[in-house]
Amino acid sequence: MALKERVLIYECISGGGTGSMGTPPSPALLAQGMAMRDALAGDLARLGHLAVSCVATPWAPLPAGLASVAPVAPEAGAHPADFLAGAAGAYDRIWAIAPESGGLLADLAATVGEARWLGCTPAAIRLTASKSATRAWLATSGIAVPPAWWPGDRRPGPGGPWVVKPDDGVGAEDARLHPDFAAAARDLGERLAHGQASTLEAWVDGTPLSLSLLCAGGRAELLSINRQRIRARPGENLAYQGVDIDAEPVRSHRGRRLADLADCIAAAVPGLAGFVGVDLVWHPAAGPVVIEINPRLTCAYVGLSAALGRNLGGEILLALTPEARAHVLH
Repeated sequence: MALKERVLIYECISGGGTGSMGTPPSPALLAQGMAMRDALAGDLARLGHLAVSCVATPWAPLPAGLASVAPVAPEAGAHPADFLAGAAGAYDRIWAIAPESGGLLADLAATVGEARWLGCTPAAIRLTASKSATRAWLATSGIAVPPAWWPGDRRPGPGGPWVVKPDDGVGAEDARLHPDFAAAARDLGERLAHGQASTLEAWVDGTPLSLSLLCAGGRAELLSINRQRIRARPGENLAYQGVDIDAEPVRSHRGRRLADLADCIAAAVPGLAGFVGVDLVWHPAAGPVVIEINPRLTCAYVGLSAALGRNLGGEILLALTPEARAHVLH
């Protein structure tokens, strides 16, 4: 009997890798992390030819429906990179879900190594972890991004609104919407004075969307167009309130344009691989304006396999096998 390929899933939030080791994270973040972990584990477990293991903690046990998935207890007090460095040798492939902020996801990718890592390269993760670097990089490829400002640049007019946010933050985390430029510039100055890497960009009016992509070999398949629910009130932090997956047909007129955009992004950013999320706003006149790239699984993965009638975990696993890329990206 052939040995099964051994795959370890490590979702950082539910696996004890964020905050203080041994301390449960916030309920909202934990729920998101567990949902992504369980959706991925379920997809891989259904394939039958894999031996799937998953890092789990006492406050985030695996559900009964994943009885075939072997739970792995994280090493108490270990940094995520140290934990994976010690664990990686027991598995053929490692699929980690972690924030790119603070360099965490890139460090995990570098620690695990190319042969076992299922996801984007460390270089692609480091680029897309920085909102300002991503914005500048995409602009050189002719991809629309929001106008931005940095101290020393020519000051724009007083109009707004403008957004100030962490340069390597995740999603809407600590992103504040200001009604005018002066207020935004003050906010940016205060954050920089406190050593917080931050960025200031113009608010883009329109429909907030996210794209779920399967990337491999410099190409991208647009899996779904998702509608993001974001509360935006001037003078307050943005609030992420969820995502409606597969909200628009990928074969619609707008979908075809977004599919072209997805291919442009994959070609522009070497090393994007596996599941990648792209946050954008569809402006009524300008069309799609890219806000950020998430080089990892996102909340939009949850329920997407069922919605599309596909096993996306299995397809991504196959897509990251070089000889199968041409077959998967259709």
